[in-house]
Amino acid sequence: MTTNVSGEINKNINGSLVIGVLLIILGIIAIAQPAISTIFAETWFAVILISSGFAKLVYATQTRDQGGFIWKLLLSALYIATGIMLFVYPFTGALTLTLLLGSFLLTEGIFELILAFRLRPQQNWTWVLGDGIITLLLGSMIWFQWPFNAPWLIGTLVGVSVLFTGVSRVMLSLNARSFLKQSDSTASI
Repeated sequence: MTTNVSGEINKNINGSLVIGVLLIILGIIAIAQPAISTIFAETWFAVILISSGFAKLVYATQTRDQGGFIWKLLLSALYIATGIMLFVYPFTGALTLTLLLGSFLLTEGIFELILAFRLRPQQNWTWVLGDGIITLLLGSMIWFQWPFNAPWLIGTLVGVSVLFTGVSRVMLSLNARSFLKQSDSTASI
């Protein structure tokens, strides 16, 4: 029975390892082809918005007796229209999403700087300050290089994220495999 459980766990670890390697490969491809991965990410976002809009539309019709029907309907229309616009005009969508990302990071950086100075009496408050400065710099870099960075920025960031997700998954799988081998060797003694 122990061998069967151990074999099943090992099979799951190997599957996780394969997925990790696949994510690493996809991350490298996304980084190597950032314009294509930017359009892919933007299109995926458009599909999510359209799907969410239709879900909101269904919710609006199901709860029309509970009030706010017109607002729920307008919100679902906004989601669907925005998704369709991003889907039909992917390059404009990439420009818009890049500008939104830069704006988000600038705003987050400012809020983190304010928070850091409010936390100043506490120990290690400088970590929040450093995070705020870096976030503010990233937002500024995106803003000052916009629109020239729009074709590659989102794809590169998605690629880096996928790459590091794959690396962490591979490392966790190798760690689990090592732990399983150690526990099997201890059990056989």
